[in-house]
Amino acid sequence: MNDIGIDTGITTHRDITHRDINTNRDMDRGIDVSTNKNASTETNATTEKDSLPDDLRHDYYEKQYECPNNNRRRIPGFLYLAIGVFSITINFITSENSILVNQGFTAAGIVLILFGLYNIQASWNLQVDARDAVKAASCIVDFPIGHVSTQLAWRGLRSRPTWRLVLYSGEPEPARRGLVLVDGVDNTVVEHFTETL
Repeated sequence: MNDIGIDTGITTHRDITHRDINTNRDMDRGIDVSTNKNASTETNATTEKDSLPDDLRHDYYEKQYECPNNNRRRIPGFLYLAIGVFSITINFITSENSILVNQGFTAAGIVLILFGLYNIQASWNLQVDARDAVKAASCIVDFPIGHVSTQLAWRGLRSRPTWRLVLYSGEPEPARRGLVLVDGVDNTVVEHFTETL
């Protein structure tokens, strides 16, 4: 039963024999078996306790993280359009005496079409990534940049993608900080503000 990988907690004769052979070999070489076992146990416990899982290590991922492109909003936009057109069409195809379909299908279809058109017009192509936004921000502020925090947000009624950057000066204890908004489509600085800490 132990051969198929189920741990029953019972030590088989083969395990004892294998362990005894290794212990006898170490004793013949003059190795103190009792201290050797303790040292290896301590080393394994220390190694397991001090290591991070792979998914929490910063060097685990080979590629840098890239923000998803804003133009993916076109997909739900076209879906809303298709469902809206289908709702209106099914209302005109069915008879007026239908129990399942009524004028609500037309109203819902119009709303879905309008919402789909809004999603399509708001699906700007994100041309600027976070690194380009930091470069544009470094040209506008008057101090060397240390730590930077970036966030992608949307601006205005047309939902234009905009990078928000919080910048700190490069000293060990930062003396200046700034907030810079960089357009995600054409890499222009929209607004900026700096202050002394």
